[in-house]
Formats: sequence, structure tokens, C-alpha cells
Amino acid sequence: MTVGRRGRRPAGGTVLLTFEVIAEALRERIRSGGLKPGDALPTQAVLMAEYGASSLSVQKAMALLKQDGYAISRPGKGAFVAHPDTDAGNSEMGSTAVSGTVARVEVLELALAETLEQLTALRARVEALEAGGTERGR
Repeated sequence: MTVGRRGRRPAGGTVLLTFEVIAEALRERIRSGGLKPGDALPTQAVLMAEYGASSLSVQKAMALLKQDGYAISRPGKGAFVAHPDTDAGNSEMGSTAVSGTVARVEVLELALAETLEQLTALRARVEALEAGGTERGR
């Protein structure tokens, strides 16, 4: 399995991004019974160390798992494997559709945060280039 770098999917779309690799690995652990309904999912720190991933990648992976009904969050306690027959239709908001929407919003918010970080880095580079260009012109 090939992992894409820096959040960009190469042409062809067969390369998984880091957050997709993490989400799929956790899904597989759940499907195989390595993680059972009600079990705590690994913490963000553990997943970051295991996959050499950023906190944002781990957060995006967890948002995908929640969106797909594999995980639920319990504020102050962490993320847990969802019970397929109860948690999927019994979310805090009262319906699967609402919880799916909430998870999609979380994914979009994380993507926006990543984009903002990239824009900030680009702005800093442009400013540095402009400052360097001005000094050279003197």
C-alpha cells in the first residue's frame, strides 16, 4: 500500500493518503475482531507514533471512522468502537443521518484547517521572498 505525502493525491487516485491508511487499518482491526464493540480505540498519540502521522491526519482518520459508523466519541473519555446494532442509530443527536452529517462537517473543518495552515506557510514564503528581493535590489 502506497501512502501519499502532504495531503495531495497523485493522478490516478490509487495512492491512499495517510489518514485513509490509518482509518482503513482501524476498520480492518474492527472487522477482524481485534477491536470489539465498546473497546477503546488507540489514542491520538499512539496512532501518531505508530504511523508517523500528524495529529491532523489522525483526527481526519477518526472523523472518517465516525462517519462510517465504526467509532463513537465520548466526551472526556475518548473514541470507542461502535456497537453496530445500537450506536449507529442511537447517536447523541438522535439519528444516523445527523451523526453522519456531523462527521462530514468535522472532516470538512479539518480539511479547512489544513488548507489554512498551507496558505499561512505560503504567505510566509512569499513575504520572505519579497523581503529578500527588496534587499537584493538595493
